[in-house]
Amino acid sequence: MKGDFFSLDCSLLEEKLVRKYVQSISLNNSKARRRTARQTRSRAPRCLPVPMAFPLSPSAPLRLKPYSTLRLLALCSSNPLSKPRPFPPSAAAFAPRRPFPPPAAAPRRRCLCTAIAAALRSGEAVEAKKSELADPPRGEFGGRVGEFRKRLKISEIKGGPEEGLGLVGQTLTVMGWVRTLRAQSSVTFIEVNDGSCLSNMQCVMDSDAEGYDQVESGLVSTGASIWIQGILVASQGSKQKVELKVKKIMLVGKSDPSYPIQKKRVSREFLRTKAHLRPRTNTFGAVSRVRNALAYATHKFFQENGFVWVSSPIITSSDCEGAGEQFCVTTLIPSSGETTATPIDAIPKTENGLIDWSQDFFAKPAFLTVSGQLNAETYATALSDVYTFGPTFRAENSNTARHLAEFWMIEPELAFADLDDDMACATAYLQYVVRHVLENCKEDMEFFNTWIEKGIIDRLTDVVNKDFVQLTYTDAVELLVKSKKKFEFPVKWGCDLQSEHERYITEQVFRGCPVIIRDYPKDIKAFYMRQNDDGRTVAAMDMLVPRVGELIGGSQREERLEYLEARLDDLKLNKDTYWWYLDLRRYGSVPHAGFGLGFERLVQFATGIENIRDTIPFPRAPGSSEF
Repeated sequence: MKGDFFSLDCSLLEEKLVRKYVQSISLNNSKARRRTARQTRSRAPRCLPVPMAFPLSPSAPLRLKPYSTLRLLALCSSNPLSKPRPFPPSAAAFAPRRPFPPPAAAPRRRCLCTAIAAALRSGEAVEAKKSELADPPRGEFGGRVGEFRKRLKISEIKGGPEEGLGLVGQTLTVMGWVRTLRAQSSVTFIEVNDGSCLSNMQCVMDSDAEGYDQVESGLVSTGASIWIQGILVASQGSKQKVELKVKKIMLVGKSDPSYPIQKKRVSREFLRTKAHLRPRTNTFGAVSRVRNALAYATHKFFQENGFVWVSSPIITSSDCEGAGEQFCVTTLIPSSGETTATPIDAIPKTENGLIDWSQDFFAKPAFLTVSGQLNAETYATALSDVYTFGPTFRAENSNTARHLAEFWMIEPELAFADLDDDMACATAYLQYVVRHVLENCKEDMEFFNTWIEKGIIDRLTDVVNKDFVQLTYTDAVELLVKSKKKFEFPVKWGCDLQSEHERYITEQVFRGCPVIIRDYPKDIKAFYMRQNDDGRTVAAMDMLVPRVGELIGGSQREERLEYLEARLDDLKLNKDTYWWYLDLRRYGSVPHAGFGLGFERLVQFATGIENIRDTIPFPRAPGSSEF
């Protein structure tokens, strides 16, 4: 009888020891059997059963020790899930070690699905569980990781031109949260949403459905999470093409009666106090999906055009804008325990009574970044075209619908480029991402068009199709002065244009067409912008769009070292802090340009949401850092 359990590579084993051992365990006299048993008990691991006999047919010189052979066979025979496996290539794997626990069952891919399958004891979920448990363990411990499978979402069921009619008759599984539940005399309607789209899946069930007692007892209520399996059928109603005829339902997580988001509409101000639950509403679910689409399109645009994504630092000692509105990062104030009770004397000071920054974590003042632009410029002078996309912070004490203390910025930098290249890139980018949203978020955009801003789809379509207009700052001021319109903030050359001025230009003068204003006075712009030949203006530009005003701000950067140093002196900025930035002008400086785009303002523009705090999951503003 040849090896039924496994085959050995006998060329590596010592024949004498193993053959002697094989013969000893097959002896018929009782004394030899007792002696063999005693040897086995003294050598074998205590937690493994020891077979009395086993098939082995060595055909070459063997070097395996009797103890190792016996232990290997005990492993094979003690695991009911084991299948024949080839002998490991190294005998070192069977070196003596401490007793080990019995093999664990193969890990499951999704714990939630495992629990549901075990509870239902039937259907495809149970079959999936059986097939995964049947997988043999790999090695002495554990088993293989299950294959990841994309779960079927409601957006896939109801999407496409047929809106789900092509799947009628199939048995489907839906997991999500209950939006509404209506119980009638003979049938119960449950609206389920999984966040993948605006539409709910209407589930129709009668008392014959498995798990109906959970509905009847009131456990399944608005806000609860459930697992439903049923057959997709054509809907009897007019609001949807298909619905799910429920065969089984399981409550995954119940919802307390205090759940604050019921069918009755609530204000957005109230929902800001429930930011952890507001994504379950139609409005904020749609905003989240459009925000995701814009982020995806942003990366796609720059990657397709040869840009390299660069991670800019969050903590910095530089002030890109030179405005001083930064959040300080320090460890001089204790960061644990009762920080509110920290005495002011605990902060180290110099002999002059000033804060001793040398004792801080970074040995100098450090801040949360207001922009990743300066860092992006360093990589643009090596990789040509780069972009950053990350969080930035402004310590402006402004409680308005247009400002956030924490927001995300998109900042590309183009090497060997001037202001005209910069404007062309900004225009192409905006048209690209807006087109992507219109083509891929149609249901959400219809929702915004109906409930948030009527005409938003036409407005965005104009952005995609119309040519952008450019004019100088001087011409823009002249237009505003000649309009005879009374503005809250008077207009004159040298002033910074306000939102009301910007919106008037793009909405009234140019009838909804995006406008780029260029060549601003240097006194109202940052130190890094390239000075024009007139000595009064810089090569800067702002892109204005309807309803928002300024959406993008950019410039050609000052690549001339002497001009940059003079500008830092004029603004009384410490050149030692920007030593590395000045080095870029010393070693192979090139003309380059870039722009910055506040991502939340882009979301505002694309959704019609009025308050910028409703465009980001957890808004940060003066007096607001909850969640």
